[in-house]
Amino acid sequence: MQNIEKNDTCHPRSSQVKGRLKFSKQQMDVLIAAAQGKSVFITGSAGTGKSYILGFIVDFLKECCGPDSVFITASTGLAACALRGTTLHSFAGIGLGTDDAEKLASKVLGKKEHVDRWRRAQVLIIDEISMIDGELFDKLDYVARVVRRMNGEELHPLCFGGLQLIVTGDFFQLPPVKPPNQRKFFAFDSDCWDKCFDLQVELNYVFRQSDEQLISMLNEIRKGCQSAETIKSLNSCFRVLADDGLGISPTRLYPLKVDVREENMKELKALENPVVKFTAQDRVAGSQYKGALDSMRLEKELDVCVGAQVMLIKNFDTEAGLVNGAKGVVLGFTSASFKESDVKENVAYLVNPMMKWPVVRFACNGTEKVIRPEKQSVESGGIEVAKRVQVPLILAWSLSVHKCQGMTLDKVETDLSKAFDYGMVYVALSRVKSLEGLQLLGFDPSRIKVHPNVVSFYKRLSSC
Repeated sequence: MQNIEKNDTCHPRSSQVKGRLKFSKQQMDVLIAAAQGKSVFITGSAGTGKSYILGFIVDFLKECCGPDSVFITASTGLAACALRGTTLHSFAGIGLGTDDAEKLASKVLGKKEHVDRWRRAQVLIIDEISMIDGELFDKLDYVARVVRRMNGEELHPLCFGGLQLIVTGDFFQLPPVKPPNQRKFFAFDSDCWDKCFDLQVELNYVFRQSDEQLISMLNEIRKGCQSAETIKSLNSCFRVLADDGLGISPTRLYPLKVDVREENMKELKALENPVVKFTAQDRVAGSQYKGALDSMRLEKELDVCVGAQVMLIKNFDTEAGLVNGAKGVVLGFTSASFKESDVKENVAYLVNPMMKWPVVRFACNGTEKVIRPEKQSVESGGIEVAKRVQVPLILAWSLSVHKCQGMTLDKVETDLSKAFDYGMVYVALSRVKSLEGLQLLGFDPSRIKVHPNVVSFYKRLSSC
């Protein structure tokens, strides 16, 4: 790794001096703790660089411990694929995880590959922890302590069987889906939570937005507050966004995925232009990994045409703005070389036999780029277990609030009066870079919902 030094204001992505990366004091504390083998919980509002710092930690621990002993997981397949990992359920070998802890431990012990995985692991990464409930977290702790116990022990004496845990997420964002035990609604409600971590840190510097007014507003909404100034700011967003002349419309955000698919198909058909189809080429190491393909951002089938509103789902050039979430419009199709690509020409031919690829104009400075097929893979303990090759675009007249997590959007159009879950208003609003890029169709202040347990947890965290 490169040398690193403390800096109270600099973000590692934005400042490099003679090969030395600068981090804030908080980020340094996290990096040092992880390097010392300590278990760490990293939280913070949207845009504070949780995923970015996690990337540094993963690279360092793979280098120190070996890639086959560092397992990267997340609560959802979408989040896991973004890290080239698997779901937490898949890593653990617990299926849906609905059985009691003893039955789950027996299930894991009954399969050699699951036991080998648990025992080979030295580090377990868990991203998007907000969607894991406390009962499941306790079950995982029990399974780990059973599977990793030593001779003569009933249970391993340490939490998670002595594994180093690196856990990230924001409990103010999307919560678990219908937790069976309301007393253990969130992971931090589990019996073992506080025993699991040597350090719990809430990052507090926002990098996604530079608009101080928006940052202040988002901080309020994240915590369930609505000052008169915030309501006034949101009411000012009931307007039509100015046309920038690039032919790129705002992205509409919906709570439900079914509304997204219907609208995107309707808009595509309305263009009445010839549709070009791209078919993903998949490979898995075994049938147990087929589910990983369903969670990939890369589509199994992608239909686009000239005029289609699309979104990039892979980082290409961060300085130019060509990142995950960059919005664009398809101008046409052209051929492209594959000599320097990690995708072979014969595989690209299977994706599209015409070997024609979309030319997309992006909102970032009107940049035009040919988008060729790319590879996305899933690893388990450093071994590639699933791979998909596809054009890294999705139709993007609209997106679901869930699918836009982790993205930064230039222009957003949404109806916040239809939000139905804890944190949904905050997640939707925190995707946009500035208030200038937000168009509201509806807003109901009562939809700003925060679970009281989350408020209490963060008060305790800030007082430590």
